[in-house]
Amino acid sequence: LSADSEKRICAFMVEPIQGEAGVIVPDIGYLRECKRLLESHGALLIADEVQTGLGRTGKMLASEWDDCKPDIVCLGKALSGGMFPVSAVLASDEIMLTIGRGQHGSTFGGSPLACKVAKTALEVIVEEGLAEKAQVLGERFRGRFRERLGSIPVRGRGLLNAIVIDPDVHGFNAKDVTLELVKRGLLCKPTHESVIRLAPPLVISERELDESTDLIVDALS
Repeated sequence: LSADSEKRICAFMVEPIQGEAGVIVPDIGYLRECKRLLESHGALLIADEVQTGLGRTGKMLASEWDDCKPDIVCLGKALSGGMFPVSAVLASDEIMLTIGRGQHGSTFGGSPLACKVAKTALEVIVEEGLAEKAQVLGERFRGRFRERLGSIPVRGRGLLNAIVIDPDVHGFNAKDVTLELVKRGLLCKPTHESVIRLAPPLVISERELDESTDLIVDALS
């Protein structure tokens, strides 16, 4: 931004926690500082909360961890509780009303059924305290994992976590572990060669979480 002498940068789009990159959690204050810098240059902060939003990280939106309100927020996936294809873009009137008639289209935008499903899913997240539950269970998972297998790094927030495997040190990679876990009845996703990404349903119980943790620790041991 500072080097953008021609003022061509209009916005910075970022995941509050990078998902496909391996659940990369930024330092506290990162988003807040981004917002401050962008505002000073008249540019917008766009938060891609498709993976991190709606309770996943222990807050309704992951950007709340930094007490940061993005100018634009993108949502999807959990917005319907997995029941119906729907996505959304949130922004202030000042930004949204710059779009004129006929200038915007969306494959799933405006479906009454999708909107009803999304509204109900949001009500469930709030009424059942799923964000708060994700925060508690996430801390429980990381704590129990580090206690039993402290030599292998784990990182994340809420129920979005990653276990980091070093193939050179451990003699196996993330995919090897996920395939072993399939045999034990647990499905996880490898990301790149060195990361196992964990994003269980927000309705997971404490007992189910502990059973899953035991399966992962046993497989890694």
